[in-house]
Amino acid sequence: MTLGASGVIIKKSAETAGSAKGRTKSRPATMLTKQQKSKQIEASQQLLEKNQTLIFTDFTGLPTSDLKTLRQLLREFDAQFKVVKKRLLKIAFRKRGIDYDPTQFAGQVGVIWLPKDLFAVAGKIYQFLKELAKAKKELKILGGWDRQTKKEITAEEFLTIAKLPAREVLLTQIAFMLTMPLRQIMVALNERAKKI
Repeated sequence: MTLGASGVIIKKSAETAGSAKGRTKSRPATMLTKQQKSKQIEASQQLLEKNQTLIFTDFTGLPTSDLKTLRQLLREFDAQFKVVKKRLLKIAFRKRGIDYDPTQFAGQVGVIWLPKDLFAVAGKIYQFLKELAKAKKELKILGGWDRQTKKEITAEEFLTIAKLPAREVLLTQIAFMLTMPLRQIMVALNERAKKI
């Protein structure tokens, strides 16, 4: 209890008792029961079975509204964003025979579960990251795992893939490059035919 400016005794709540300026203390995380942990491990195993690529993110300080926007973006690709305890995810990996340790990342980790390969979604995620950066917000890509190739994806590899043009654009460019020599031959033959 403290004496306020008007002489009235102010009783501090339990939440603000440790703070001189009245800021709230962070509440301790609720402990999961053994049954809840088992359910999370089972759910993670099912997600591992259904999804080809996992991207690990650090979403510390990102507002809930931005996470909601990310989830909506991912739904377009049948992908999802979930927060899973790293230790429980490590157990799910081990039970699926995957040699990968998500506890290597510091802090709380959000997982983007992609049912398709990374190329299908990386560009859209990268655009979302750029929009966040403009608003001085950050969603960090920590790395990932590709279940099909059984290889780790580094944050740098993700960014390299994300900066590539879309698949359709690349196919168009390749088709144009392949047809270009044929066009040049046709033009040369037409010019030759006009001279004769």
